[in-house]
Amino acid sequence: MAENIREIILDTLLALEREEEYSHRLIKAVQDKYNYLEERDRAFLKRVTEGSLERQLELDYYLNQYSKTPVKKMRPLIRCLLRMSVYQLLYMDSVPDSAVCNEACKLAAKRGFASLKGYVNGVLRTIAREKGALSLPDKNQEPVRHLSVKYSMPEWLSELWLDEYGWQITAALLDALMQIHPVSLRFVSTLSEAEREELCSRMYQQGVRLSHSRYLPYVYLMEEFGMAEGVSALPGFEDGAFTIQDVSSALAVEAAGIREGDLVIDVCAAPGGKSILAGEKAWTDKADCQGRVLARDVSEDKVTVIEENIRRMKALNIQTEVFDGTYTDEALVEKADVVLLDVPCSGLGVMGKKRDIKYHMTKEKMAGLMELQKQIARAGACYVKPGGILLYSTCTIHSGENQAMVRFFTQDLGFEPVSLEDVLPDVLLAQKKQIEKEMCKVGKEPAVRLTKEESDACIQLLPGYMEADGFFIAKFRRKTDCCPV
Repeated sequence: MAENIREIILDTLLALEREEEYSHRLIKAVQDKYNYLEERDRAFLKRVTEGSLERQLELDYYLNQYSKTPVKKMRPLIRCLLRMSVYQLLYMDSVPDSAVCNEACKLAAKRGFASLKGYVNGVLRTIAREKGALSLPDKNQEPVRHLSVKYSMPEWLSELWLDEYGWQITAALLDALMQIHPVSLRFVSTLSEAEREELCSRMYQQGVRLSHSRYLPYVYLMEEFGMAEGVSALPGFEDGAFTIQDVSSALAVEAAGIREGDLVIDVCAAPGGKSILAGEKAWTDKADCQGRVLARDVSEDKVTVIEENIRRMKALNIQTEVFDGTYTDEALVEKADVVLLDVPCSGLGVMGKKRDIKYHMTKEKMAGLMELQKQIARAGACYVKPGGILLYSTCTIHSGENQAMVRFFTQDLGFEPVSLEDVLPDVLLAQKKQIEKEMCKVGKEPAVRLTKEESDACIQLLPGYMEADGFFIAKFRRKTDCCPV
């Protein structure tokens, strides 16, 4: 192993602690910077960095038991060094304990903390010796703290879900959020099954193994990925045959029921996956009825990302604009057949991909997001024609941002809930009923009480039960006598 790999990991963790960048972006940037390293070293770098971040609360719990200095009072470099070392001791059997301890001491000395070598060595060797006897907080006496430490989830989030879903569902959810999430490839809907399979065969020859999503025939999951060059080097990428898009995002577009010739407004469109799929569904060769998509977002940077994806995917019927979704564009009032509102949210459903979200989100931030979502909903609702469709979605698991918004659309904005029964896969709807059944079994009522019509119009995708990101989808129709402004 290259000598400086652990030092690269240490510097990455220090940068993340200073909140210089979101983890998924910084880790990718580090991997790109050191792409000349051997595959084994790159894999070690990625796993230790992500694992140390993802299991931070658990690692701190054990460190606090064996260190005289509490984690919060440690020097940042020593704190990060101990975290990454304990992660290796507990979760990487292929690395000898002696090597972990020795390399940590060397690195502490190299970075100006030679006087703390004995301390670092003592803490790590004690944990290495005692790791078979490490215990979690008692499940019965401290259920919230038990879940928090076991799954390295802040206590307030563990308590939030435990109160809402009960023990079994919450434990399954937290466990699923800790698992490796395969990358999803969404093939363009114009490709035939034979053409998709031919591309998959070519990818297989390059070390990529794909499996079908259970929900949509044109979404595939990358179970194995042995290419150092990345997804952009896969056959068909440059030709626009597929894009990276989770099946949950594609399901939201499916649920909208977009038809040929429709005008679709995607209010918060970046990075553009929903807009591109919506464009494929709205496309028609009829000169007098050409479907199109208006993809908007709040900044030039976000719109640039959308435009890059549009160009690669050769999506000809999508127009992009910079526009703040909290404001109403009077020129578009009652013009859209379909409005897509995938609003900014707490992102709790994608923690398996963005591991530091859980450490940065707070109750106060969530309250601010809920108000922002209502502002965007009020503005976006105005664009829907009478009888048109509004599709609301988030990538979070929080009733205040999801089910409570269903109530906001029906009661405050006067929209009619539209059942998802005929537009989502039967297997997905069956999984929804399974969750409801399990909640009923333990006496858990929904955090937001919805009518049957409202409940049928929405679905909360839960990792551990659904094979997708944590995601929420709700569908509404504007009544002819409704005036949402």
